[in-house]
Amino acid sequence: MQEFLLALGQRVRELRLKKRWSQEAFADIVGVHRTWMGAVERGESNVSFTNLVLISRALGITLSQMLSGLEKGADALKATSRNPAK
Repeated sequence: MQEFLLALGQRVRELRLKKRWSQEAFADIVGVHRTWMGAVERGESNVSFTNLVLISRALGITLSQMLSGLEKGADALKATSRNPAK
């Protein structure tokens, strides 16, 4: 299941960078501490539903838009971890 947290973190980072927000500025917009946001983007924090809503609203997108493609991303991460490049 860790690969889903990693994929979510990558998606949040990708969407934040499209807005050209620093991690600290984005954390302020969401209303969370910057170290927690960093943990989310690194896939180290299991995000609650409430926080998913806060993040998607801050990005100006729906939950479904934010989570779109997450399963494929997680599957790719899982495949990569099984067969790391040599």
